[in-house]
Amino acid sequence: MKRIALIVMAGFLALGSVPTYAADMGMGTKDECLLISKNCKNEVDSIQQKIAKLQGEINKGGKVYTADELKKLHDKLKEANDILDELNKPGH
Repeated sequence: MKRIALIVMAGFLALGSVPTYAADMGMGTKDECLLISKNCKNEVDSIQQKIAKLQGEINKGGKVYTADELKKLHDKLKEANDILDELNKPGH
């Protein structure tokens, strides 16, 4: 009987950790690939996709990123927008 009770309690504990894990996968996580080019194995984005991702990460703001990290993201966004502007110039 004790064994069954322990198994049931362990199951409830495991279920209780799922929402916390799910929350970490959303708004509360940093995109290390965009920030420091880490964990980018299979990511190949168009310049437009990269701009959208950068804007999304910047929108997370100070809840997720430090001021220095936000500055880096803003700098990368400016660079990506400059590249897109250059590509959209007539003659290219």
